[in-house]
Amino acid sequence: MLKGTELTSIGAKQGTATKELLAKKERYVSRGISNLAPIFIESAKGAVVRDLDGNVYLDCYGGIGVINAGHCPDVVIDAIKGQAEKLLHSCFSVSMYDSYVNLAEKLVSLTPGDDLQKTIFVNSGAEAVENAIKIAKLHTQRSGLIAFSGGYHGRTLLTLTLTSKVKPYKAGFGPFAPEVYKAPFAYCYRCPFQSTYPECGLHCLEHFERFFVSEVDSSHIAAMIIEPVQGEGGFVVPPKEFLPGLKAICEKHGIVFIADEIQSGFARTGKMFAIEHFEVIPDLMTLAKSIASGLPLSAVVGQAEIIDAPDPGRIGTTYGGNPVACAAALAALGHIESEDLCGKAVRIGAKITSTMELLKQRYAQLGDVRSLGAMVAVEFVKDPQSKTPDKDAVTKIISTCFRRGLLVIGAGLFGNVIRFLPPLVMTDDQLEQAMGIFSDAIAEVFEE
Repeated sequence: MLKGTELTSIGAKQGTATKELLAKKERYVSRGISNLAPIFIESAKGAVVRDLDGNVYLDCYGGIGVINAGHCPDVVIDAIKGQAEKLLHSCFSVSMYDSYVNLAEKLVSLTPGDDLQKTIFVNSGAEAVENAIKIAKLHTQRSGLIAFSGGYHGRTLLTLTLTSKVKPYKAGFGPFAPEVYKAPFAYCYRCPFQSTYPECGLHCLEHFERFFVSEVDSSHIAAMIIEPVQGEGGFVVPPKEFLPGLKAICEKHGIVFIADEIQSGFARTGKMFAIEHFEVIPDLMTLAKSIASGLPLSAVVGQAEIIDAPDPGRIGTTYGGNPVACAAALAALGHIESEDLCGKAVRIGAKITSTMELLKQRYAQLGDVRSLGAMVAVEFVKDPQSKTPDKDAVTKIISTCFRRGLLVIGAGLFGNVIRFLPPLVMTDDQLEQAMGIFSDAIAEVFEE
């Protein structure tokens, strides 16, 4: 098994095994499934992965936010083994098991709000969003939805409608679900109102007075769904007043406020959930990714009076809340708490952010550095005055990092953002080395 501190043979050297699998992948896997790094992982532990050719990489994308507790935590592996020996599946809707109920109790204790909350488990982030929307519609007896520009909520028909990036996600897949209305997100670096925070007074909130006249009557809206920090949109962190302002609008008009914490949850931002930074209690929350350290599991958590709207049998799924996934989640959540990964996220985020700010002083192409805990992003531009997105630079930097032994990924509406989602168990030495590799890659790209 790969040790978390083993960092020899860093870098990309493609061998026979990888070449053979790449050829097989080309033959048998749909070309619609993309792959950023041309490697096949043989094993992973902590914040380090090893490929089939013996190359070792530092992981700064964490399975796109799934591996907050690290690759293959021992406590999670033990929980999976123990549960797998007893029960792999039954379907909770037919015959029940304790891990489902115990995990529901645990999530209610962790999420913001009072004890009058309940949970349902499904399989993926998109499925959690779908069910949250169904519940909100039934509770309110309304059909309209509000989502936000730059948001990402999944790739099913409804969640793709809620999502706000045409290529590669939406182009050619329409027509989309009806009665979804888009509002501007508080993206201060590229303000849609051409304003400057805080002098603007948050035009993005004032906009709703006109929105409910020009776009849709508020009495028609069942739910407003928003990522507290936009994920695929480029880790856009809104001003502190934005989310409380939206919640107040929802309360005024009887709209269910849904916080999509699929990428930002489970200690990533320095609190268990990003919404806690804004002191807002959502009506419903959608959770997934790091909930079970890589096993497919997601959840909707929320106020009992809302989440109990469906009668028995009206929501559910064959695999949702699988016993092995629930056991893994209970172990993962315990690990996040016992290892104080919220505190670790703050320290990791501070180190990455300070490194990016130093690079920004040296290279004008680093247009904006954004962070909340260990959810950090850099937006690259061709020059700081025009802010013209520089997607080509991002492609080169990611490729250069990969060649040097660091895995990072892009984001952003214009594809010009690099985001950092390292496992929160990354050691200080590993983080220092990762930042060194990234800095060297920046120098190589911009000084060539």
